[in-house]
Amino acid sequence: MDARDQPQAEPQKGQKEDLPKGAFPEEFRAQLDLLMRLRRDVRRFRRDPVDEAVLARCLSAIQLAPSVGLSEPWRILRIDSDAARDAALKNFQTANAEALAGYSGEQASLYAGLKLSGMQEAPVQLAIYCDDETNQGHGLGAATMPEMRRYSVVTAITLFWLALRGEGLGLGWVSVLDPDQLSRDLQAPEGWQLIGYFCIGWPEKTSETPELELKGWESRQADLPIETR
Repeated sequence: MDARDQPQAEPQKGQKEDLPKGAFPEEFRAQLDLLMRLRRDVRRFRRDPVDEAVLARCLSAIQLAPSVGLSEPWRILRIDSDAARDAALKNFQTANAEALAGYSGEQASLYAGLKLSGMQEAPVQLAIYCDDETNQGHGLGAATMPEMRRYSVVTAITLFWLALRGEGLGLGWVSVLDPDQLSRDLQAPEGWQLIGYFCIGWPEKTSETPELELKGWESRQADLPIETR
């Protein structure tokens, strides 16, 4: 049985939980677990606009993320113009066709049937980068492991993702792209490394099951692999 599915003892009605200092109540933890379960990589969006105040509230979660050396290396480009969106979409379509050519047989048929981008529907689109050359943080923790800056950006994206889901919004992470070409098309500054292209909007539906699993592309592992040394 998945550890997340283990039954938890609940306090009786009117009984106060005996919580360790700093712990959150069971009801909160259950809601947090549900939020994480419903955090899907969304490809199918409605075209309804996203309220700017709601988007700003979700983006503010990025500033709550941990970052190596307090470097805050995340950099965000909002993709609004038709020219920028067309360039990004063309990039995806080219990369997607090349990826399809790398499969054969049943797997090629499965891949061809996957929807891997919501770029034609999502009302909000962002390209999120890592500034590998930032001086903020004075190199602490990044001198030995410079990739930690990029991991910091991924952590920030995860918080943003959960904040969006809490508002009923969805996020789709597009990685079938030529990152160098996209950076040239978007005129991203030198030293910025693309982490992902993100589609944001109202999902057509919600599910606890990844679409790739529903489509038969792959299955999740039943247990978390942990090795001991």
